[in-house]
Amino acid sequence: MNKLITLNKISKSFLTNKKISVLKKINFKFNLGKIYSIMGPSGSGKSTLLNILSLIDKPTSGFIKINENIINFSNQSTNDKIRAEKIGIVYQQNNLLPDFTALENVYLARLALINNKKKAVDSAKKIIKKMGLIDRINHYPSELSGGEIQRIAIARALINEPQIILADEPTGSLDQTTAKEVFDVLYKLKNSDRIIVYATHNRYFANKADCKLEMIDGNIKTINARIK
Repeated sequence: MNKLITLNKISKSFLTNKKISVLKKINFKFNLGKIYSIMGPSGSGKSTLLNILSLIDKPTSGFIKINENIINFSNQSTNDKIRAEKIGIVYQQNNLLPDFTALENVYLARLALINNKKKAVDSAKKIIKKMGLIDRINHYPSELSGGEIQRIAIARALINEPQIILADEPTGSLDQTTAKEVFDVLYKLKNSDRIIVYATHNRYFANKADCKLEMIDGNIKTINARIK
């Protein structure tokens, strides 16, 4: 079986002055070796869905299976471990720690799994070099360009060799040329034992995925699919 993530009747509601249903009984399977894009207007549930896929947020109802194992959202420590081992997350607002260098931002994520600073630093240097930024490892986020910041954020997301890469509008704050450079990096991460899921407002980037999804009225509609 090549499915890595299965969503079964996933719903998510928020209570403010009234109940707001953002996700409505979503059923979907994400297959290994594929890249998925998610489109939809602001407020359509893209970020909510990614937060649930990353195990940061929990659904109101329904369940998720990863590698055929049902996720228990009440077990935070186990889910934190799953996230550290299996899931890499890239945000639009990068979330790099401003008081730490590029190298520190990346290797600290590795220390979440291994208690060996030297190995963590060596791994971080290797992956930053792959991003073409080895000469920027001692620079702070404020000293990096927008594209460099996002490549460091991708390096941080990759440091633990995750099976699942989730990106929420990873180029939303970048100009088109820099955005293309960042997406080129993202697409090169595709392999047969990984899935990549990213949300975007940009139709050009959405169309480059193996499968383009659209959030409509709290559910997922498949727009195209090159998935067997």
